[in-house]
Amino acid sequence: MRARADHLIAEELDHVRRRIQPKITELRRHCSLEGWPPRAGASLRVDLAAIRNAVGADGSGGGEWPWKDGNGKGRAEWGVVTFVRTGLKELERRSLSSEMLGGLRGRGEFLEKLKLSLKLLNKESRDPKEVPPLDLMEILAYLVRQSGPFLDQLGVRRDQCEKLVETLYSKRDGRLMYPSLSADSSLTGKENTTDDLDLRIARVLESTGYHTDEGYRKDPTKLRISDNRRHVAVFTTASLPWMTGTAINPLFRAAYLARSTMQKVTLVVPWLCKSDQQLVYPNNITFSSPEEQETYIRDWLQERLGFEANFKISFYPGKFSEERRSIIPIGDTSQFISSKEADIAILEEPEHLNWYHHGKRWTDKFNHVIGVVHTNYLEYIKREKNGALQAFLVKHINNWVTRAYCHKVLRLSGATQDLPRSIICNVHGVNPKFLNVGEKVAADMERGQKAFTKGAYFLGKMVWAKGYKELIDLLSEHKNCLEGFKLDVYGNGEDSQAVQAAARKLDLGINFFKGKDHAHDSLHGYKVFINPSVSDVLCTATAEALAMGKFVVCPDHPSNEFFKSFPNCLTYKAPEEFVAKVKEAMASEPQPLTPEQRYSLSWEAATKRFMEYSELDKVLEERNGHCGQGVKRNGVRKIPLLPKFSDIMDGGLAFAHYCLTGNEILRLATGAIPGTRDYDKQQCMDLNLLPPQNQHPVYGL
Repeated sequence: MRARADHLIAEELDHVRRRIQPKITELRRHCSLEGWPPRAGASLRVDLAAIRNAVGADGSGGGEWPWKDGNGKGRAEWGVVTFVRTGLKELERRSLSSEMLGGLRGRGEFLEKLKLSLKLLNKESRDPKEVPPLDLMEILAYLVRQSGPFLDQLGVRRDQCEKLVETLYSKRDGRLMYPSLSADSSLTGKENTTDDLDLRIARVLESTGYHTDEGYRKDPTKLRISDNRRHVAVFTTASLPWMTGTAINPLFRAAYLARSTMQKVTLVVPWLCKSDQQLVYPNNITFSSPEEQETYIRDWLQERLGFEANFKISFYPGKFSEERRSIIPIGDTSQFISSKEADIAILEEPEHLNWYHHGKRWTDKFNHVIGVVHTNYLEYIKREKNGALQAFLVKHINNWVTRAYCHKVLRLSGATQDLPRSIICNVHGVNPKFLNVGEKVAADMERGQKAFTKGAYFLGKMVWAKGYKELIDLLSEHKNCLEGFKLDVYGNGEDSQAVQAAARKLDLGINFFKGKDHAHDSLHGYKVFINPSVSDVLCTATAEALAMGKFVVCPDHPSNEFFKSFPNCLTYKAPEEFVAKVKEAMASEPQPLTPEQRYSLSWEAATKRFMEYSELDKVLEERNGHCGQGVKRNGVRKIPLLPKFSDIMDGGLAFAHYCLTGNEILRLATGAIPGTRDYDKQQCMDLNLLPPQNQHPVYGL
């Protein structure tokens, strides 16, 4: 019986071949007609209307597929498509009517799908510009489908939600659909309702010019990336010669990112007027022009790198806030990167940069925006008057601005505030100079020479919140247990006099010195670095001390989690353990770092971690597109859909923030410096900027 069925199948296939073969021969004869190929100067075109009629005709009459030359003369009629369709219909009819071939019903289903594909081809050949708009039922169906997770929370089962979508979609206006699609709906089944709805929405969006699954039309200039290289702009809130982490770490990040040939890099730093420079920069260093400061920055960096850093430096106007002890950006910081180069933005301290940001939304101007959180602002604010209330407000403002302006947020440690779209990873390294010192120390110890000649020290900006309060408390509480212990402290700051007065009053045996660069030769001989601070996110000085092969005594705190894997890092959980760890460090010698440990502290490793956790490596691979915006991935283009609800919410938050920061009264009420919404005349002169009223003219006045 099985052999008989196979024989009948063979006969049916041979029948179809015999029906098609004469038409293939006819096609060959047409191609060999006199006058083929066309004479010189004649153009060859295909009559697509005839192709559509041949494929989509429902009757058995043969469609026409005439070849025409540039003069419009018809060659011959070609009915191959019609006979192929007719042969397939006959094969299907015979296979379904034969009891012997009952097992061929799967083939019949295949033929039905093939017919549907041919008719969809006919549909796609129509003018793609004439796409009817979505009707009410289609919009409701898509809204219900997108609200699936919300309805699930309300107790609506998934199958009920799908049935509701199908019901709404079935009640759509039939005139808006293509006839071929509605006529064969029985072939697709209920499971394809979602696909049909996606196809409709994709076509409507594409007809309006949208090419993004993020939900917002992007600036066309963002798609044109010059010389096929991506551009990375690193924005930060401080600059050298201010020796702070937000000035040094972004500088090294820009230098190491610029080593790659995949992207060009621009570092964007604040420019301060002369009066503010005198308040911020040490040793009375001031600059008359941005070019002069840029030269200082590049010279400082070149002394510490083993390669030439090829990146640009740009300046934006800033104002120093004595109350907050930080630099506040003035105006729209994003405008200092042109739209042509607006590709990838790295916001060092995104919450700080955006507290009073009044300008274009970062995620609208840039394709991919990464925030790097440096500072635990909530810890500092809690120490101030009415600190609990202020911390509550700042916490929610930080959530607000990072969600509205960032695609991805990196937190250096768990000591920072938990922010939307954030992940914890240490993406900072240490100056190569410190690693060189550590290698020298290891070599001296291997030769049996004494590498350390001094005891313990602490280094940091002299403000109470930077660990000085904890240091004074620990030493005063265990003064008797640490009898004879001496500590050298290096630092400058607003609380210098108060800290020194407290130490002298308690007779703690602390020697105070002016602040120095941690890489200074006079600090290499210390064996133990003590850092009791719990306000740091990731203390750069701790990493530098470990890189130089020293002991580090620090609290068991989330900010020190990265360092706990190093054998020379001695952590304590209680004040009593502090004494034991100090005595242990003073009585023993630190272990030399292994090559793996040195590499983990380097900027090469930090840059690798940054590329991975920020997903920048994936973004840079999309060399001819922009991140997540309908680009090709593995040869497949994403189908653009309607905006996500979260995207709409983020856009609303950004718009509300823009409106609020545009009101000077609200800015002052939240602690902004007066006149920082727009830059002033002096800043315009320093940075060669147009006055704000010229950039945003008011016509008719």
